This record gives sequence, structure tokens and C-alpha cells, in this order.
Amino acid sequence: MSFIESLTLTLALTYSVSLLYWSGKKWGAAASGVLVSTAVISSLYWPLIAALAIAVVVIGFVNKFQPQVAQGDMRSNNLRDGVQHLLALSMLLVGIQFAVNSALLKAGITPWLMRPDVGDAFLPIAGGIELKAIISLGIWDQTHPAAAVMLTVVLLTGLLCKRAFCGWACPLGIAGEYLYKLRKRFIKAEYLPPAWLDWPLRMVKYLLLLALLYIIVGMPAQTIPNYLSGNYHKIADLKMALFFITPGLVTLLCFGFILSLSAWRRQGFCRYICPYGALLGLVSFLSPFKIRRSTQHCLIESKGMDCDKCSRACPANISVHTQKDIRSDECQACMRCVSACPKKEALHFSTRNGIKLSARGLTIGLMVLLFLIPLIAYLSGFWVSQTPTETRMYLIQHLNSIGH
Repeated sequence: MSFIESLTLTLALTYSVSLLYWSGKKWGAAASGVLVSTAVISSLYWPLIAALAIAVVVIGFVNKFQPQVAQGDMRSNNLRDGVQHLLALSMLLVGIQFAVNSALLKAGITPWLMRPDVGDAFLPIAGGIELKAIISLGIWDQTHPAAAVMLTVVLLTGLLCKRAFCGWACPLGIAGEYLYKLRKRFIKAEYLPPAWLDWPLRMVKYLLLLALLYIIVGMPAQTIPNYLSGNYHKIADLKMALFFITPGLVTLLCFGFILSLSAWRRQGFCRYICPYGALLGLVSFLSPFKIRRSTQHCLIESKGMDCDKCSRACPANISVHTQKDIRSDECQACMRCVSACPKKEALHFSTRNGIKLSARGLTIGLMVLLFLIPLIAYLSGFWVSQTPTETRMYLIQHLNSIGH
């Protein structure tokens, strides 16, 4: 685990403990703090231990000078934006580290900067095949183990927190938001497709998901061991990087289309193209937590007012004010509707039996899922790739000749 990974992980978990403490769960915060500290110290890995010390100091300084941030005592929009930007910054640093490591390997130099294993999160097909190997064959891949871990983590977020990963953590989502805002500065008008066209367009991401699932499910179980031990799998992360770094004409056209789509419509990529979003959308139907509208407190029913602020705030164009429970696969639990509602008791993110989750509670849950499970995986020896540096160096120098 690299230092950037260690620092991001410990900052997220330390911040979760801080939020838990200031939400009134002091014994829970104490137990969680002891658990995280014990786990980190037991690793005997100095970058992780040093990162924890830095994280504690940083959160302490934030609490001193910006207590509302450390305590999560702010509007949900501000809390979400802060979490999303910090995670995006972490992924940017991880990308730079991966690029430096790969460049040194390509030059035949033993890297002085280690490979960040969390980059395997961008290998969903490999992660799916690894999960299939674990379930059907009992084989735990050691080439890109973080791919299976991160795919499991993301699926769990969808199962427990609806599509909160998309709304609170995904770096592609925030990139699309900036593209959309940039377009709005020059072209104010919205050009939304009619309802009869929007629904078929939304199905594109599900078709892409079916294609990915066909690759995973269609691979015979008996061929998986050979695939996992093959050179292509060992170099899959570099193959993926090469796809983005040296794109062909078709790839550039696809990138241009995706960028245009993101700028044309808010969450355009998420709504129409992203297969990950499609997968989480399906899983999110099983989530006990949903945005729920209390007709007893809503101004529409209680005061007879014509209010649709929640619907206007929704980036997915969900008609929140006309529904009691938001079951849509497009809902990302971003809580913009909750923040926009003039009646605090009218909208909430909760279970059917009334267990409510605030923005602070959702942040805690999401951070724990995204970072505690990888920490457990690391301590269990199922995070760091076991492919030798010499093997990666040889394979990257013959990258173009390696195929499926």
C-alpha cells in the first residue's frame, strides 16, 4: 500500500470517527478509533502508521480552525462537495504515481515510487472474473486482488446506501459536473431530450453492462486459472492505461462524444453511458435507504402550496415532489433535494420503518465501506499485487505484443 493510499485511507477513517463523535455517538467513536488504531499499528507498516499520525493531527487542526468541517455540521451540499473533491484529488495523485511508476518500468529502471494498488479499481472486468473465481473455484487472485476488493466495496455501497458512490465519491461524476457548468457559462439553455427518447437512451448503459457481464459470466470456469496466471492479466492495468494515453481515432471519437454528452446534460455520462452506474442502479433497488417524502409535513399536502423545489434541485430530473418514496435507479442519494426542501421534516433519507440517515451519517457509512474493507483486505494479505517488479518491467517493454 503506497503512502497516498495510506494517507487517504487513514484520513477518511479518522474523519469518520470525528463525525461519529460529534454526532453524539461518543462510545461508538471511541471503539471505532481504538479498532482503527489497533488495525493500523498491527500492520507494522510504517507508511500506514505515519499516515495515521498525520491524519489525527490534520483532523485536530481542522477541528480547531474549522470546527464545522471536522464535526460535519454543515449543509449536505457542502459536505458532499468536500468529500467528492478530496477523493478526486486523491485519485489524481494516485494516477500521477501510477504514471511515474509505469514510466520508470518502461525505461528499465527499478521504480523508486511504488505502484498504487487502488488503481485496480479501474479494472471492473478483472474484478468480476476474480469474484467468479473466488465463488466458483475458491481461487483468490494475487495479481490484481484490489480489483475484486474494490468491486465488492462499490457493490456494497449500492446495496446499503443506494447510488451514494456515484453522488459522493466518483471522480468521473465531479468531472462531468464541471464540464456541465462550463457549458452553462456560454450556453444557458437546456436541451433535454423528450421523455419518449430519454428512456431508450438510458438503456444504453444497461446494454454496456450486459456486454461486460457477458464477458465475465461467459468465461468458462475451467479457463479462469489460465487467464489469471497469464501475461495479459498481469499487465491489464497497463493495457488500460495505454488505451487512454495512446487512443486511436475511434477511441478519440468516443471520448469526444462522452465529453459532449457530459457538457450537454447534467450527469449525462452517468445517465446514459456508465455501466458502473447501471450496475449500482440495479443493486440500489435492494437498498433499504431511500429518499422518502412525508406527506404529513410536505407543504403541498399540509399547506396546499405549489412547491417543487426538491424536484428542481434534483440533477437526475426526478419528480421528487410527486412521489412518496424515490425508487428510481437514477437517484444518487446526493441529498440535494433534502437540502433544497423548505420544510426540514418533509424529506429524508431513511428506511421504511423510519430509521433516518443524515448527510453526516451517510458520509460515515460511505467512508467506512470505502476504506475499512480495503484496510481489512490489506491486513489479510489480499490487497498488494504479488507480481514481481522484474516481471512487470519485462511485460511493459513488450506491451504491444501481449494479447488475450
